[in-house]
Amino acid sequence: MTEGIFSRVERLLGDEGVKSLSRLRVIIFGVGGVGSWCAEALVRTGICHLTIVDADCVSITNINRQLMATTETIGQSKVEVLRQRLLTINPEAEIIPVQRLFTKETASDFHLDEFDCIVDAIDSLKDKAALILEACRTEALFVSSMGAALKIDPTRIRVAEFRKIEGDPLARAIRKKFKALGEYPSRRFLCVYSDELLQNLGADTESETDEPQLYRKAQVNGSLAHITAIFGCMLAGLIVEDSQTRKTIPLKR
Repeated sequence: MTEGIFSRVERLLGDEGVKSLSRLRVIIFGVGGVGSWCAEALVRTGICHLTIVDADCVSITNINRQLMATTETIGQSKVEVLRQRLLTINPEAEIIPVQRLFTKETASDFHLDEFDCIVDAIDSLKDKAALILEACRTEALFVSSMGAALKIDPTRIRVAEFRKIEGDPLARAIRKKFKALGEYPSRRFLCVYSDELLQNLGADTESETDEPQLYRKAQVNGSLAHITAIFGCMLAGLIVEDSQTRKTIPLKR
């Protein structure tokens, strides 16, 4: 059934390139507006071993930007719904859904040392900072998404090393968090970000039950599918490129 799925990938990357991708073990934390598109791009490109982590269920407010969110999946586990979709792309892929939160306290449960690539698409500032610190202690390729909300211009989305990001409030808040903790990432890593920052124009009409309980935010910001999808696909692209070139950013000495 799967013969021919990756023929166009092989034409570009070659047989060894496809095999290199198929051997990678990847874990994505957060499969919302960014992480869900990253997962699909990876599976469509030949990643066969993928763990997807998210504690939430699909909400009606997810439908405008999250890949697996439809009127038919509201209330269902995000990771379970996404897994089923990914298996319709490649039935032979190993897709492991984990419906849990990543926190400083649960970090050791995820065995990050077992993965070749770690993707951060978490919204929570505290948990995102914890994941960055833990992921940077491993030898895995680590890539992270900064804020994808309040943006409309796809041409301003770019990639930079975390310390060199300018104009992104989330990156600034994370650096401030590290300073408060007195703890910093042990190596460099790449991030997808945009320096565009618009304002919310519409009134906040979401009810108490519209947003998932586990990720309730102090402020709900507007976001668009074409931006979150590009963020996710760019994260996937960094993994694909690295698998072919092995040009990872060296550990900070």
